[in-house]
Amino acid sequence: MPAILDEKSLEQKLTGLEAARIWSPRVVSKLEALLRGDDEFALFKVNPLRFAAQKGIAEAEAIDLFLHAAKLGLFHMSWQLVCPHCGDTVRSFTSLRGLRTRLCCSFCHVDTLAQLDEYIEVAFTVAAPVRAIAPHHPEKLSPEDYHLRYRFCEGARLPGGGPRFTEVLRQVIRHMSFLEPGRSRTVEVELGPGCLYAHDFVRETGALFMVKGAAHAGRKELSVRTGADFAPNAGDLTPGAYALEFHNPGQSRGSLMLANFPPAEEHCDSRLVFDPFLSGKRLLTTQTFRDLFRSDAAVGSEGIGVKDLTLLFTDLKGSTALYDRIGDLKAYALVQQHFERLGRAVRGHRGAIVKTIGDAVMASFLDPADAVAAALLMLEEIDLFNAEQGARDIILKIGIHKGPLIAVNLNERLDYFGQTVNIAARVQGLADADQVCVTEEVYSFPGVPELLRGLDAAPEGARLKGVAREMRVRRMLHKPARA
Repeated sequence: MPAILDEKSLEQKLTGLEAARIWSPRVVSKLEALLRGDDEFALFKVNPLRFAAQKGIAEAEAIDLFLHAAKLGLFHMSWQLVCPHCGDTVRSFTSLRGLRTRLCCSFCHVDTLAQLDEYIEVAFTVAAPVRAIAPHHPEKLSPEDYHLRYRFCEGARLPGGGPRFTEVLRQVIRHMSFLEPGRSRTVEVELGPGCLYAHDFVRETGALFMVKGAAHAGRKELSVRTGADFAPNAGDLTPGAYALEFHNPGQSRGSLMLANFPPAEEHCDSRLVFDPFLSGKRLLTTQTFRDLFRSDAAVGSEGIGVKDLTLLFTDLKGSTALYDRIGDLKAYALVQQHFERLGRAVRGHRGAIVKTIGDAVMASFLDPADAVAAALLMLEEIDLFNAEQGARDIILKIGIHKGPLIAVNLNERLDYFGQTVNIAARVQGLADADQVCVTEEVYSFPGVPELLRGLDAAPEGARLKGVAREMRVRRMLHKPARA
């Protein structure tokens, strides 16, 4: 079926997208080809990392492309909680602020907390005013499309390089349908040993039957009420033929999927492996997201956990004396220009500026090696900046640490809280002029020792205020080429 597009709206938004930044050749045209494609589900929950791999685009540029496209109204961005055991989209939220991280999968009976590092996927769906697609109206989808394409994550696979979970599911599904309110449906099915999942994905409820023992002769009949009466651990069945009657006593339509898993493939026993996707953590360390969606880059009141993130703090040595020596106005101008230089170094190494604090910068990175490379570039840039000014007025100190923390709101802005933040700030306090101090956690990360080869990086013990254990840090001195 040919695409039904609002050509005028599409042209306006693509023109705006082309002007948003300098793109690599044909990047915008590749997105336009996607928008005009025949597969409507290709425009539903688009994974920018998969798009990048398929189209030969750098991941960072693909993420920027979809963020700018979302800002212009070509796509809607969603934050999705994905079950680690089946890949079902348990919940979908339109903004980070609305995201609730308790993950309760009614299909797998999993109840856990998702963190920004994993099981929180950020995806993009074409906006209806640009192109209307079938997934915009899940109530009108076929049972197969609703259950297997709308609900489940395409990139969820069995461990060890196994097949996609949806492929496994297709082999064990015995029935899929919708069940209207007040109606009944009888399903004739042959059940093998293992378990039977009878699930209503519309109302997030279901029943689990164990199928075991000796097979029975003939056909058994069983009546099941769906909706609120559906319950896990509904009892035991024996292998054989059944006529299963399902009745929907509620006032809303439900769905019905019957899946008969053999004993060796009961799907809740292990976690799946996911193809690379845009995680919540990666998005929060993308400067474009913080720039374009500043008002949306705020979490709920309880905060969201992050298993591991690298933080970089900078400060200026002797800034009070600088203000006193050259005056507030000139000193302020120099500080703002130095912020611009540091910002370019952060963005150039896949990081994001979290905030500025007086004369200081706090930045976040996924990879400690990126943070260290950015720090070394910062020192070089400030060295060059001072040479251009004809005076060594800006003297930088940098500290880097990594670990778990919590994403929170402070002063209506996305920020981070926890001991990792405290340690990173205090490690920066250990640094002297033109120095980078990193903790052993950072230094031991692959790629970091190579970056610091040739610099004085001997380990030393350090006692930090508020930290019970002694920290191991390494202090690197960057010697300015120009005095």
